[in-house]
Amino acid sequence: MIEYDPALGYTLSYTDMYAGLPVAHPPRDGQSPPEGEVAWRLQAVTWPGDERTRMSQVIDAFVESVDPARVTALVIGAWEECYETSSASVVERLVAHAPRLTGLRSLFVGDIESEEAEISWIQQSDMTPLLEAFPRLERLEVRGGTGLELSPVRHEALRVLRFETGGLPAAVVRAVGASDLPALEHLELWLGVEEYGGDATVADLAPILSGERLPALRHLGLQDSEIQDEIAAAVAAAPVVARLESLALSLGVLRDEGAEALLSGQPLTHLRKLDLHHHYLTEPMMKRITAALPGVEVDLTGMEQSDRGWTFVAVSE
Repeated sequence: MIEYDPALGYTLSYTDMYAGLPVAHPPRDGQSPPEGEVAWRLQAVTWPGDERTRMSQVIDAFVESVDPARVTALVIGAWEECYETSSASVVERLVAHAPRLTGLRSLFVGDIESEEAEISWIQQSDMTPLLEAFPRLERLEVRGGTGLELSPVRHEALRVLRFETGGLPAAVVRAVGASDLPALEHLELWLGVEEYGGDATVADLAPILSGERLPALRHLGLQDSEIQDEIAAAVAAAPVVARLESLALSLGVLRDEGAEALLSGQPLTHLRKLDLHHHYLTEPMMKRITAALPGVEVDLTGMEQSDRGWTFVAVSE
C-alpha cells in the first residue's frame, strides 16, 4: 500500500487486504486459526522479540501447518536480510511446494514497508519459475526491482500483473511485452528512475502499447517514470488504449507537454478513470483535461511544486 504524508512524502506500508481478503498471520502455538478465508502473510520475523528465521523455513512450516490445497492467497513479507539477500530461496521454496499449493490464485512477493527496506533496497530475483509452477495463478504482484528478472512466458490464467519498483529493468519490461497473457486484465508497471535501474525506454513499451498479446487488458498503468511525458505521447497513439477502461500515468514527472500530447491524440472519453496523480501540470492544463473528459473520473491530486524547479517521481529509493 502506498501512502502520502506531507512531511515524509510517499511511503510503502503493509497490505492489510489482499485480493479482496483480510491479511492474517499463521496462528502461533495455542492460537485458533482465523475464521473464514484469508490471505496468509509470511515473514521471517513474525512477532517482536522472535529470533529471525529463514523465510524458506517459514514457508516449509506454514505448508505443514495448514491444508495447503485451501490456500488461495499468499503475501510474502520481509525475508532474512532482504536488503542483501535475494528472494531466490523464497521463489525456490514456493515452487517446490507448488504440487501441494493447488488452490493458490494470488501471490504478492515483497510486501515490505519502507522502515524494513526502501523499495530499491529490496533484493528480488527471477519471477519466471513462479508463473511456470502455478499455471492457475490469477494475480502476481512484486515489490522491488533490484535483481528482478522475468523471461517471456505464456500464462493462460493470469489476470493481474503488478511490479512496484523504484527502477524497473528494461529487460523485465521487454519480457512482459513478449509474453502471451490472454487473460490479463490489469497491468501495472512502476518504471522508476535510471539511478535505481529503471532503464526502460518508450521503445521497450511498444509491444505492450500494441496490445497484440494482451487481448483482455482493461487497465494499464505506466507509472512513476522520469520520462512520463514521452510515455504519454506514446500512449496517445497506442492501439491498446481503445479497449481500456482505466489508464494510470501517475506517480511520475508528467508536465504540460505530456498532457498536451495526450489530449491531442486518440479520444479518451471512453475511459472510466484517468489517474494522473502526482504530476507537474499547470492549473490551466488541469482545467483543460477535466473539461475535455467530462464523463471520466480524472485524478489530478498531488500536484508537485518546487521553488528550484526540481522534478521527481513519487517512488524511487
